[in-house]
Amino acid sequence: MNFEKVVERICSFISDFVESSGAEGVVVGLSGGVDSSTVAHLCCEALGNERVFGLVMPERGVTPEQDVEDAIKVAKSLGISFKLIEINDIIEVFKKKAGEGSRMAEANLKPRIRMILNYYHANSMNRVVAGTGNKSELMVGYFTKYGDGGVDFLPIGDLFKTEVFQLAAHLGVPREIIEKKPSAALWPGQTDEGEMGITYAELDEILKLIEKGEKRDDEKFQKVLKMVERSRHKREMPPIARVRDLL
Repeated sequence: MNFEKVVERICSFISDFVESSGAEGVVVGLSGGVDSSTVAHLCCEALGNERVFGLVMPERGVTPEQDVEDAIKVAKSLGISFKLIEINDIIEVFKKKAGEGSRMAEANLKPRIRMILNYYHANSMNRVVAGTGNKSELMVGYFTKYGDGGVDFLPIGDLFKTEVFQLAAHLGVPREIIEKKPSAALWPGQTDEGEMGITYAELDEILKLIEKGEKRDDEKFQKVLKMVERSRHKREMPPIARVRDLL
């Protein structure tokens, strides 16, 4: 990977998008993971740290303390303003009003709450929300629709997860963040690879083949292909029932 050219291209993308939006800067949700840390670094390089605002939104008892510490460490090392908001009370009020839901419904509630907080602050500050999704997650739909998928632009959306690890190292993201097991922290002990049932190295290798139009009959290839096909609706605008020809 030509890191310098990749960084230059992404930073130009960020600055052009923010300028064309008439925004004063960006809001980034900081999870303490490699994706959000990488996006925060790129936004600072593109815009300057005074135009980047970080939100750290842990769920007490579920989000590992190390993730919170890492998120704050990244914000402080970059010199950006940030805010820590525990989302437990918001979750409880919602469940009290809406009633108990399934495990997955409650898991998806958390990134949707974080999305609302991102946009609340972005709207208040005349900023846009920088997404932290990577190409691997986008292709297989490993994100919550209108949750962490609810963003204004995606700086690392064309980089596979394994490539994000490499870029993060180049940018100086702390080694301990790069080496930790990726997790959306949807429930205690949850990891991305454990939930998907495949490592990112295996996933990325298969996704590159799918992107080239290749087909394989082995079990893992077919598993990933089904993930891509089933999640298509997450990557597209909602379908519209066409009736103009009847009017």
